[in-house]
Amino acid sequence: MSRLLARYADGMDRVSVFVGQACSVLFFTCIAISALEVVLRYGFDRPTVWSTELAMTLCATAWVLAVGFVTERNRHISITMLELVVSPKLWRLFRLLQMMIAFGSILVLTIALWKPAMKVLSRTEYAGTALNSIQPTIFKVLIVIGCLLYLAQLAANIIRWVQRTEGDLSSGH
Repeated sequence: MSRLLARYADGMDRVSVFVGQACSVLFFTCIAISALEVVLRYGFDRPTVWSTELAMTLCATAWVLAVGFVTERNRHISITMLELVVSPKLWRLFRLLQMMIAFGSILVLTIALWKPAMKVLSRTEYAGTALNSIQPTIFKVLIVIGCLLYLAQLAANIIRWVQRTEGDLSSGH
């Protein structure tokens, strides 16, 4: 059973890293779209109606989907002063407590968002802007997907904590 859980954790780590690195392309695309908008607006006096909304959608998508990568790398915001004050053994327990609270919170959030996400899949919602994109539909579904990725990576991190295979966690501090 221990080997199976370790294989799950390794596999989830690979998925999180892949998705996180793939999301970097979305940020670069957002930069290109924003630069194009600047050139079109100020160089040719021909602004677009779609660039801001598309850039916002791309950045939000990358941010939501990269949560597993951030969690796998332990690069989220933390109170590092506590790590310096308490013993390593107590800090390790704090890490477990943090992961358990995060798991419970995200599980509740996922359950709350599930029904609205399923609803927009059957009835598309539109933004009501000049572009009138399906941005609300995209976001409602992506947030649930991001929550599921986060839960899966938290489970992998908890497995690593139990098996004491977390590695060096101080690189982010």
